[in-house]
Amino acid sequence: MRMRLSLPYAAIVSCLTLATPLGALAQVATQEDSKKSFMAQTERAGVISDRGAQVYYTNKFDLSGLPEYRPEKQLTGWVRLHGNNYLIDGKLGEYWKAEFAKHQPGINLSFYLPTAAVAFAALYYGQADVVMGHHPGFYDLLAYQRVMGFDPVEITAVTGSYDVPGWESSTVIMVNDKNPIKGMTMAELDGVFGAERDGGWSGTNFRPDWARGADKNIRKWGALGLKGSLASQRINPYGFNLRYNTATDFADRVMQGGDKWNENFRGFAHIVKPDGKRYIQAEQIADAVAGDRQAIAYTRFRGPREGVRQLPIAARAGEPYVEHTIENVQNRTYPLYNEAFFYTTVKPGTQMDPLVKEFLRFVVSRQGQAEVMRDGKYLPLTEAVVREQMQKLE
Repeated sequence: MRMRLSLPYAAIVSCLTLATPLGALAQVATQEDSKKSFMAQTERAGVISDRGAQVYYTNKFDLSGLPEYRPEKQLTGWVRLHGNNYLIDGKLGEYWKAEFAKHQPGINLSFYLPTAAVAFAALYYGQADVVMGHHPGFYDLLAYQRVMGFDPVEITAVTGSYDVPGWESSTVIMVNDKNPIKGMTMAELDGVFGAERDGGWSGTNFRPDWARGADKNIRKWGALGLKGSLASQRINPYGFNLRYNTATDFADRVMQGGDKWNENFRGFAHIVKPDGKRYIQAEQIADAVAGDRQAIAYTRFRGPREGVRQLPIAARAGEPYVEHTIENVQNRTYPLYNEAFFYTTVKPGTQMDPLVKEFLRFVVSRQGQAEVMRDGKYLPLTEAVVREQMQKLE
């Protein structure tokens, strides 16, 4: 007869730990994580495909002040565009391709657009002529600088959407709907979400002149002018997990590139439920704020949520608070709009590839931005922003 042993769970784990190489245990965890990632990516692909097929906005923004695209001359060749998958998850990439071909039939566009995460490597390894994505992270930019010896040229392509997830939706400041605060300035947001620091980052350059002291920290609601029971209560700041580019973008714009966050900050990340459904961070944040009267959060806007409300924001003290509306995001008076960019390589002392230049001139033109409006997810650029991009190109 074989004797059956009964060991406590902790003892079994201990035995396994002693008998199994640590690498094998790590591999088990990795396989489980891979399974969850596969399930999440499969669900995400379906969600993004459905969004891409929709026209979310039918607003007719005034594009009359934008320059009309007229070819400087007819060119022939290929422009290889890598990076941002949302160009082809929606219809904008194909719209641009078809409209550009009417003006420059000799220029062929080829797309390789799995994700913005591949953009910069494709550029500095010479696999792409132009890439599209958000602002590069520290190591994206550092790698480019080490390989190329200079910075890429950045051209603003579109303003981010108002509320379409994935299409660079605008950032909002969210509080519990029982919180009476009327609005905040960008400096106050720094005081709430940030901490004292020795400086901040501008690209790969550390700026000690961007330091600030602990006296600028804001930790109680009373410091923002609230009275009554909330005045003495601690502010509970929530937001995206700090590994996300969303957190870095927020820190760059609100905290002058600072990396020190409020010591009580709580970050949220996508998780996968046992049924394989994603519980995305924006929904977790909204749920958390709805259940916490002392909470404040920065998050990407995904439409109204019960139990919370969005705060109007002022760029500077003494200026009026600007409401979060689609018009104010498009015209950029609301300070926490987002945007997406094209990047290309121009060695100092040389000219931009004329094929790339013609494509970028088209993108920021009246015709190019009309296709943005037609696709109905990103928002078209303003005349002032286009003027800045044309100066870079010329």
